[in-house]
Amino acid sequence: MELNLLALETSSSRCGVALLRAVGGRLEISVREHEGSQEHAERLLPMADALLAEAGIAPSGLHAVAFGQGPGGFTGLRVACGVAQGMALGLGIPVLPIVSHQAVAADVDGTSADAVVVALDARMNEVYLAVYRRGDAAGDESVWETLQAPMLIAAAEVVPWTAHHLPNWSARAGQPLTPLLAGDAWEAYSADMSAPAEWRRAAEAQRPQAASVARLARQGWLRGEMLALELAAPLYVRDKVAFTTAERLRGEGGNPKARPSLTPPVPQPMTDADLDEVVALEAQVQAFPWTRGNFTDALASGYGAWTLRREGKLAGFCILMFAPDVAHLLVIAVAQDLHRQGLGGVMLDWCEQQARERGLEGLLLEVRPSNTSAISFYKGHGYLQIGMRRAYYPAEKGGREDAIVMQKRFGEPGGAPA
Repeated sequence: MELNLLALETSSSRCGVALLRAVGGRLEISVREHEGSQEHAERLLPMADALLAEAGIAPSGLHAVAFGQGPGGFTGLRVACGVAQGMALGLGIPVLPIVSHQAVAADVDGTSADAVVVALDARMNEVYLAVYRRGDAAGDESVWETLQAPMLIAAAEVVPWTAHHLPNWSARAGQPLTPLLAGDAWEAYSADMSAPAEWRRAAEAQRPQAASVARLARQGWLRGEMLALELAAPLYVRDKVAFTTAERLRGEGGNPKARPSLTPPVPQPMTDADLDEVVALEAQVQAFPWTRGNFTDALASGYGAWTLRREGKLAGFCILMFAPDVAHLLVIAVAQDLHRQGLGGVMLDWCEQQARERGLEGLLLEVRPSNTSAISFYKGHGYLQIGMRRAYYPAEKGGREDAIVMQKRFGEPGGAPA
């Protein structure tokens, strides 16, 4: 399949553009880069024009444009996303956002026995952290499992946090995993991030490269993961970069998001006393939320129902129905201000654990096709699409929306052995 794809990466101080050409099974990638965080906006398009001119390709010959969506520097992410959207609009081509941590992981020479811990410098003694595992399929570089989606964490907590979660990642993989450390934060905060001797360092993978963004985008293209330009957006995980004078006088600093509890909260059984908060959270995050009566009926029917609290405040909840062979995830939600902090993964892992303890074969769920972030989340946790339920969900103006049916079987790749 012929493919001309332009990739933009500006999440760090490096501004990079890569042109990927795939013709007749031959893959060629040419790159231009410039170091200078204040010059992304003025350098990006001229470098792209130069690459196209050198290759003898007109802009109209491009099939797609990709960009590193972060997390990373706020201004840089906006530049790459804005340029990608502008090109997509002018040329009538789709966009492929690529998580910057995934681009770093793709540069690591590892195996399926490695938990690739990508830590990128977020300044202020904080780190953008994500964890990946290469799939078991030999020779298939496109198969990756997201063990932890990108989040913000204090540099001093990275090593103990990783050690705490490693047993669970190993259980999910069905084999012992060893951390393989990538990203520039391991050097930037070496005193705070001193790792055990058995954790290997991938010195070759420091910051996202435009060429890696291009390769990942090609894999996404082959899987049909292109987006319309209006759906493309930077990935931000930092919600507050400065404190008020009063907050600083109280000793606060850095970012509240970067100070998670070392031990993740444990889901607790949902009771009638939780329902006021549960109903309010559900209404906050769903366009067509469950009613209080729905939750009351679920508890009365004996469904598995749990809440997750942080510092006493409801952070999320989930409800499972146990069938003879699989568990059915009916609803899962995380408070909007706590998204991208790993809490959804905590609850999903809990649901899988409950299903395993009952000897069930896997976990089944439905998701709206329009909920692309949720679909990506589930895929990252090893869920595969197995069907479609037509007109399953209510939609606006009295319409209906289909439901994608996804399943994770514990005895298959992505799930622990049954």
